Amino acid sequence: MNVTMSFDSSVPTHASPFKRSRFGRGKRTPFARWFWEIDRVLLLLVTMLIGIGLIAVAAASPAAGVRYSGNGVTVAARHYFWMQLAWTVIAVPVMIGVSALPVKMARRMALIGGLIFLVLLALVPVIGSSANGAQRWIGVGSAKLQPSEFLKPLFAVGMAWLFSLRVRNPGIPFALISVVPMALVAGLLMKQPDFGQTVIFVSVWVVLLMLSGASLKLLGMLGAGGLAAIVSAYLFYSVATERINKFLFKQGDTYQVDRAHATLTNGGLLGTGPGAGTEKFSLPEPHTDYIFSVIGEEFGLIACIAIACLYLAIVARVSLRLLREENDFILLASAGLVSQFGLQALINMMVNVGLAPSKGMTLPFISYGGSSMIALSIGVGLLLAFTRENPHLKENSYTVRWGGR
Repeated sequence: MNVTMSFDSSVPTHASPFKRSRFGRGKRTPFARWFWEIDRVLLLLVTMLIGIGLIAVAAASPAAGVRYSGNGVTVAARHYFWMQLAWTVIAVPVMIGVSALPVKMARRMALIGGLIFLVLLALVPVIGSSANGAQRWIGVGSAKLQPSEFLKPLFAVGMAWLFSLRVRNPGIPFALISVVPMALVAGLLMKQPDFGQTVIFVSVWVVLLMLSGASLKLLGMLGAGGLAAIVSAYLFYSVATERINKFLFKQGDTYQVDRAHATLTNGGLLGTGPGAGTEKFSLPEPHTDYIFSVIGEEFGLIACIAIACLYLAIVARVSLRLLREENDFILLASAGLVSQFGLQALINMMVNVGLAPSKGMTLPFISYGGSSMIALSIGVGLLLAFTRENPHLKENSYTVRWGGR
């Protein structure tokens, strides 16, 4: 049998100014390979969010400074902006570094990191520090981190890896096995208490269950169990009871929701202008949970709609790329990460416009926060690593001719 292989490349072999450039496809440096393999559209969309976030934190920082000044302490008007800029300088290289990892190494890093932050989450009730009635952080002073923020993307990857194993081992009940870590994480989060994060973790787990081919019977049982859990939380979990009553029946203190609505609508369609907002000074947490309302006041409702469309574009971009993905792990991990990202953004915006109960949850890449910024960068870095493609495989035409009998 004679075998002849001919390779017809659509890439010109002669030298060209484009190929000689630092970022040309002909280069084989690690950075050049990363640049051409990465989803540059997704990277651009995320970069736009980071830039918008810096502008938004700069707008909200004076209000946050006034809120946290007092008792002999004065917080500078631009303190939170400069802090966010510092976190961004750290987070962007982290995101690029993670996105350059091979898939197997990125998965291994996520699994090991997930175990580490699960242990830290379990230690929060023991050595954690409290703020605003919640015990969610580990550390002292400004050197604090929130384990649940870092665990979110790593949990999605870990669950994706677990569900991807069912293809090779169909007889093992991976769906039931996954209930154990899910229940453990949910229990630890509810203890803090952090109902909002619990919703995100459980939602991502359900999305991955559905994509992994769970039976309708199992999904129906989960739906019934979820409804029962919500009712039980309302009846027996004081945090859920208080927030649901505020949202549905306007009982108790609705100050946060009222101030968010007043701030968001004060700017009209085009906003009062950068730095000209006044309602933001009465907002609780203007630089974190309610930064979307600050954007509405100073940059207008049109800016809020544009930001919502930007989040939608990120989810749509990843979803479209996954339509042709054949690797089960990559499909599940990427879907879990982008679902988590989009759901967090949706919940934050719904809280700001009064369509969801108030909860402490940041707007991805826009709200202030070191743990949030770095954890989100790890998550997007993993997403970029999993969706990376080799463009040369598409540019070159490989023709294989088999001869003989």
